[in-house]
Amino acid sequence: MTRTIQEINEKIAKGQAVVVTAEEVIDLVKKKGPAKTAQEVDVVTTGTFGPMCSSGAFLNLGHSKPRIKVGGGQVHLNDVPAYTGIAAVDIFIGANALPEDDPRNRSHPGEFSYGGGHVIEELVAGHDIRLTINAYGTDCYPRRKLETWTNLASMNEATLFNIRNAYQNYNVGVNLSDRTIYTYMGVLKANLGNANYSTSGQLSPLLNDPLYRTIGIGTRIFLGGGAGYVAWHGTQHNPNPLRTEKGVPRRGGGTLAVIGDLKQMEARWLVGTSFLGYGATLTVGIGVPIPILSEEILIYTSVTDQDILAPVIDYSDAYPQRKPDILGEVSYAELKSGKIRLQGKDVPTASLSSYSRAREIAYILKDWIRKGEFFLTEPVAPLPGAESGIVIKTLEERPLDKE
Repeated sequence: MTRTIQEINEKIAKGQAVVVTAEEVIDLVKKKGPAKTAQEVDVVTTGTFGPMCSSGAFLNLGHSKPRIKVGGGQVHLNDVPAYTGIAAVDIFIGANALPEDDPRNRSHPGEFSYGGGHVIEELVAGHDIRLTINAYGTDCYPRRKLETWTNLASMNEATLFNIRNAYQNYNVGVNLSDRTIYTYMGVLKANLGNANYSTSGQLSPLLNDPLYRTIGIGTRIFLGGGAGYVAWHGTQHNPNPLRTEKGVPRRGGGTLAVIGDLKQMEARWLVGTSFLGYGATLTVGIGVPIPILSEEILIYTSVTDQDILAPVIDYSDAYPQRKPDILGEVSYAELKSGKIRLQGKDVPTASLSSYSRAREIAYILKDWIRKGEFFLTEPVAPLPGAESGIVIKTLEERPLDKE
């Protein structure tokens, strides 16, 4: 059985496409088998909703009268600094950016109550944002200072561009030390007091297409409540992780760089987030449609939480010191049960991502496709897959030249 994306789009246009979520397809395969299910199903929708630090937005502020050149100057949005080294009125606000007067971890653990991710959420929610600019002035851009209110509607363009999202698999964080630690995996209690994990498991986009048979550059996706695209493979994309016999990554694997029109998105799916003792970030909603072009692809989408293994890593020592040690592997089924067994101890688990929101994204995307409001795109180039020669590099520390 084979079909093409064009054939699927023709069925979408006629309202005849059969679309199911990555949860629903599991039961279908159990009842009917992969061959019959592949014949019947055209698209499987996926979803994930979790903190994704490598996120941010390019904003074109528009020109003031007289004109002002923000490039090379200083710009703040609600006191959060934006990067200005682009052009006259183009800036970039990163999800991790913090106000200069934020105490950070001087009083540990810091609260990090407001940052770039919160600015993005407020912009998408339609709120007015306080804009301050300090510039050096030129003959063509004479103005040096500007203090005003701005909002998303008043900007020429606003583009969400996230350089690393939708991790294919990720660590389970625990703490073997005798003190509480504060990490991007949340608060980890001493002596294996808890275990935190992320990603939506069997609903997660790249776990449903582990070898990138359908997801590539140009794939149209659900992004932040609107339509977006896969722009490139994400940073730290690892095409050759340790895998199970079914091809499912057992370590951190692929990532996506994604792009979309911020003006079309919703604050429900882009949420500013604070991590006690660590920093500020943005929680992002992403959903990817998987076209069922063959029985092989259908089988990949029937992956279950029991099939997906994640490494358990000590964030008090092994992670910060970049040691290769893992304490073991656990399945997402075990993680979602509320506890895992580790070193003879029952350890309570919690997820940093929302499975219920991931499910909602998969259903929204399913509804868009069934109504003919969302068509699939043919990738213009593949993502680096299992055959790729990409090597993940690490920082080589070298002493600076003293002369």
